[in-house]
Amino acid sequence: MANTILTTKELADNIFASFEAKYGEDLPILKKAFFHVVSKVLAGLFIILYKYAGFLGLQMFVRYASANETTINGQKITPLIETGRDIGVGDPKPAEAAKLQIAINVINQTGSLPASTQLIGAKNGVTYLTIGNVLLDAAIVNADIIAASDQAGGDGAGTIGNLDNGEIVSFISSQTNVEQDATVSSTIIQGVDGENVEVDYRQRVLNQRQNPPQGGALADYVIWGTEVNGIINIYVYTGPPGEVHVYAEATPESSGNPDGIPTEAQLIEIDNSIQYDDDTGLAQRRPEGSFVKVFPIARDAFDVIVYGLTDVDDIALVRDEITRAIEQYLLDRSPFVTGWSVLPRNDRITQSSVSGVVSDVVNSYGGIFAALDLLLNSSEIQTYTLNEGQKAKLGTIDFVA
Repeated sequence: MANTILTTKELADNIFASFEAKYGEDLPILKKAFFHVVSKVLAGLFIILYKYAGFLGLQMFVRYASANETTINGQKITPLIETGRDIGVGDPKPAEAAKLQIAINVINQTGSLPASTQLIGAKNGVTYLTIGNVLLDAAIVNADIIAASDQAGGDGAGTIGNLDNGEIVSFISSQTNVEQDATVSSTIIQGVDGENVEVDYRQRVLNQRQNPPQGGALADYVIWGTEVNGIINIYVYTGPPGEVHVYAEATPESSGNPDGIPTEAQLIEIDNSIQYDDDTGLAQRRPEGSFVKVFPIARDAFDVIVYGLTDVDDIALVRDEITRAIEQYLLDRSPFVTGWSVLPRNDRITQSSVSGVVSDVVNSYGGIFAALDLLLNSSEIQTYTLNEGQKAKLGTIDFVA
């Protein structure tokens, strides 16, 4: 039976009624006023204790633990993060600053450019610093720069510091031997935003609580792999005897790839995370004798043709809704990992299921459509099962009258 939670006023009224029952209802005015004050004080005290006890009770459960800093007996703690530390998840992943390589046009090939020379991005307003001294011994020299601050008062870390090849960064102060503007030539490290504590970090702590370390089980590889900043999914398979195949999916922001294909640097970080314990620095994570290979996921494009879409008032709107619905359906598909994935299976893509997605949209607008074709590599398919490390996306979609 659920407990009935009284308001402070209801509790104060109950306490005052108890005083009246004890001392009679014909109390003098001064005594009545005194008992009213005492009742409100006691009610407030009880409510505070009740809420405080309720707060402490919630901290036992990862789903409800507070992600805000609180002070208990003079000790400042963040309950969710403390739980994460206790079970081996550690702190939320910090933001990482973008590290870029730029091409600098040299006017006079003499001297060098000092370390920590400041530049500013024309597109994002982020301030960058050169890493190390740069010799000006050629017509064009390359320099590595790292995001250091931004206009919002931050330290420049995160996706805000990312720039595409060809973007312009300019020296803040004039440099005598080089041109004012330089050009981004490549990305060394993609800037990554800090982990979302309420969503991503809480889910990692929950996963660890539900799947404690098991000495190299599939769940361990998933936990180790997703500790790397920007990695959102890990798919683990047993390869030839002694081999473990790990496929990784990254966020588009961290990888710079709209399909979530991890960078080479991220794959190396995943391999290190699987082997080395962050706290000790020792290679004591993966089981001895297992050889780990880390791969990026593959993202295959499925093409769709919708025939005979009619009886809708705004056909452009309905086409957009159909496109979004199919895109989401395909992005939600993922390969099945025996021993890790749970039913129902989510790795099969069928013409009938895609037709069902379209049907739901069309029916909601009172329309009809005649038929649908689902194609992969220009070949029509009825059913397709995603393979090891394979994911899906929408390629082209055509509407034929």
